[in-house]
Amino acid sequence: MKTPEVIIKDTHRGLWYEDGVLTRVLTAGRYELPSKPWLPFVRRPVVEVVLVDMRARDITIKGQEILTSDKVAIRVSILVQFAVVDPTAAIHTVASYEERLYSDVQLAARRSLAAMSLEDILTNRHRLSEDILRDVKEAAVGYGVAITRADVKDLVFPGNLQEIMNKVLAAERTSQAQLVEAKTRAELLRIDAQTKAETSRLQAQADSEVLRMRAEAEAEANRLKVQAERQAVEERSKAAAAFTTHPALMRLEELNALRDVARCANARIYLDFKEPMANGTGARAGMAEDN
Repeated sequence: MKTPEVIIKDTHRGLWYEDGVLTRVLTAGRYELPSKPWLPFVRRPVVEVVLVDMRARDITIKGQEILTSDKVAIRVSILVQFAVVDPTAAIHTVASYEERLYSDVQLAARRSLAAMSLEDILTNRHRLSEDILRDVKEAAVGYGVAITRADVKDLVFPGNLQEIMNKVLAAERTSQAQLVEAKTRAELLRIDAQTKAETSRLQAQADSEVLRMRAEAEAEANRLKVQAERQAVEERSKAAAAFTTHPALMRLEELNALRDVARCANARIYLDFKEPMANGTGARAGMAEDN
């Protein structure tokens, strides 16, 4: 007679019961079950093997109508991903760990949504998922289940609210576009004002540089003029000293001047006969006039 056996796959674990008492947890492999005794007075324990699926699975909590904190009824669907990590706790702690997980997620979603307003749900859907995961994760460990994700899959709003939301979203998009346009215009005005200010600064700097160079040029011209005048005065002083020391040089200069005047046909020479000349030689030449 063939010996009864059970095969445990890698994806499962087996709970080995003898007369209803759990004696061990079976991993993957082939296990022989005790056969019935041939003799009626020989008693063997009744063995039962319960298989527990250890693979990651999804469960969807569909169409839960829940009131938000501002009394708006919405229907929410939640996707939960979980896996059994403790087969003994999953079978012994609760009658059905899947049903228990379903009810725990449902209640957690109700508690979270009841504390959130409609605006909070629309602007921060991740908060709902985080609240559910935080609320259920620790409780699920108690019956051998590990939750990896708890995400809001769908949010369904009442018909009139949906229409209002569409209008609100359209208004928000319009306001955002206007805001972007206003920011762009303001940025262009800022850049234009900055450019004009920079241009004015450069122009003022250039004008200041021109004035400085002009002032330096005028100062240099005045310096050269004063220097030339001083040099001319010095030359006159030297000439006067030379004429004083050598009177003949003065007479020579007078003769040169008379010669230059004589070369001009229209020049006139006036002689003053009222006063004798200092050397007593006769009349003194007066002013020469060029007609």
